[in-house]
Amino acid sequence: MIDPTTIDFEKGAGLVPVVVQDAATLQVLTLAYMDRAALDETLASKEATFFSRSRGGRWRKGETSGDRLYVVGITADCDSDALVLAVNPVGDACHLHRTSCFGDADAPGLGRIARLEQTIVERAAADPSESWTAKLMAQGVKRIAQKVGEEGVETALAGVAGPDEELASEAADLVYHLLVLLHARNMVFQDVLDVLASRAEAGKAPG
Repeated sequence: MIDPTTIDFEKGAGLVPVVVQDAATLQVLTLAYMDRAALDETLASKEATFFSRSRGGRWRKGETSGDRLYVVGITADCDSDALVLAVNPVGDACHLHRTSCFGDADAPGLGRIARLEQTIVERAAADPSESWTAKLMAQGVKRIAQKVGEEGVETALAGVAGPDEELASEAADLVYHLLVLLHARNMVFQDVLDVLASRAEAGKAPG
């Protein structure tokens, strides 16, 4: 994941700042610090462990609250004196019982896509009589694909003749149904982003 011997702890008197980021939504959850031992413990346990400057020692997130930060990736900055932890959070990252220490918004911006994907996974397992997502999944891929087509037409029509609010609403319906279709095919939106990234690298990006 990362070689701890490459991290410059000396510059910060034994500590490095750590930005903790939700791996799915990319939302910044908190800022903490690590010493070498905390980094070693994090690598060994795959759970975020920090050095508390106020407590004067190491602590693993969730020891008292039960909220956990499961680490899926660690990246150092260009000077190797700061880290970004990509995590799958269970519970809240903030001690004030918020998703993030930086405001109370949940998955702002494009992070809403990842949060919607998580909701679709949960709803897909529900009773079809109680969930539109579950009902769609029960009807199969062809019906879901048909809905994507219908929503695409409605979005196009709103783009030609509708007010901005209608276009935004129809586009939201289109995105939702597209994500359901991807889920039905055992795919995620990241698969789409990967294609866009590969096209950009090859100089094939739109425009």
